Amino acid sequence: MSKHFRPWRIDQPQLLPASVEDYVPADHLSRFVVALVCESLDLGEISGSYKSSLGQPAFDPRMMTALLLHGNASGLYSSRRIAKACTERADFMMIAAGDPPDFRTVSDFRKRHLTALAGLFVQVLQVCRSVGLVKLGHVALDGTKIKASASKHKAMSYGRMKTRENELQTEVDHWLAAAAAADAQEDALHGGKRGEEMPDWAADKAKRLEKIREARAALEAEARAAAQDEQRRRDEAEHRRITEGRKKNGKTPRPPSAEPGAKAQRNFTDPDSRILKTKDGYIQGYNAQAAVDAQAQVIVAHTLTPSMSDHGQLEPLLDETALNLRARPGEVSADAGYLSEANLAALDKRGINAYIAAGRAKYPGRGERGGPLTRAMRLKLRRAGRRSRYRLRKYVVEPVFGQIKQARGFRQFLLRGIDDVKAEWALICTAHNLTKLANSSAATA
Repeated sequence: MSKHFRPWRIDQPQLLPASVEDYVPADHLSRFVVALVCESLDLGEISGSYKSSLGQPAFDPRMMTALLLHGNASGLYSSRRIAKACTERADFMMIAAGDPPDFRTVSDFRKRHLTALAGLFVQVLQVCRSVGLVKLGHVALDGTKIKASASKHKAMSYGRMKTRENELQTEVDHWLAAAAAADAQEDALHGGKRGEEMPDWAADKAKRLEKIREARAALEAEARAAAQDEQRRRDEAEHRRITEGRKKNGKTPRPPSAEPGAKAQRNFTDPDSRILKTKDGYIQGYNAQAAVDAQAQVIVAHTLTPSMSDHGQLEPLLDETALNLRARPGEVSADAGYLSEANLAALDKRGINAYIAAGRAKYPGRGERGGPLTRAMRLKLRRAGRRSRYRLRKYVVEPVFGQIKQARGFRQFLLRGIDDVKAEWALICTAHNLTKLANSSAATA
């Protein structure tokens, strides 16, 4: 007995033209993104930038914004992959309404409106708060290292810069001297040319020499600025000591050096990025920061720094949270990377109940060193033991980075320069909050 199958006719014409929406389930994320962009988000800053009526009509800014947001929420980040999805995936075809933009159009739209797109983070966050996904009862802070759009092998240390600069300068000078000595003979050899043209290898080395000099000058400027800041900090501490009448302890430290260390590095592809240490080794990247609300793992604030240290990011995250939501969190938890007397004092000044580890992750209440606020925090965590509110940190903020990097596959920035990378990180955080908002809407529908 033969088996019967459903008819399969690819060339079967349809009697009525189908709507592109018919191919996308009613509860699909793409439908939610389109509805949110069209009904809840203010795109006046983007649409207002189109003033000329000349030339080919531009794509609707709402459609382009929905494409980028849905792409980031679906794990598609490059303009080429988004443009390709507009011809292959029903959800992207639905957003583009069957009229897919070229990848250059997607890329140019993102570049042109990058700042405005990053500003959508606050609007989406406020929508999350309006539906009850943000309570600010407990907020956890953490950072994650993400690769830059640059290779760590394109970085050079300050010591190597000085050596290589001398080598290249010697080679270029040698060629110029040889060219000048052979000027008469080369006139006949080169015919109509002047005979002064640099060969490709020499021109390339001259360009490399110029790049090395620029990078070296930038490192020296950074070192001078850091030395000035350090000297200012020492002067302020000495002034406080004299004012308070305290005795001077120990020897007078050496003046801070205005010259970079021999191991200080600068990348030629993305000079703002830095070599960062991770559990899997060293990467050329950035330290992306996030403050996450415990109610539904919604990101309420974000920052980004090329520094390995998290110390200087606690206050900016708190200030951005207050700016975005016009309120401060009741509790804040963070790992030992944020522990410092200054940060604990800043939390106390804002009236925020803090839980910051004073030791390793498994033993946050252990350790011996630190000032009075650090010792008080250590005692606070030790007394609470397993019941400490600090335990919420790993359940709140760490899964968010897992969802971004593992579930949605974001492991490397596409843009270069710290300002553009900050805006790109804002888009990633916006897409994360969109997924939380969509899941919440589906659950309550």
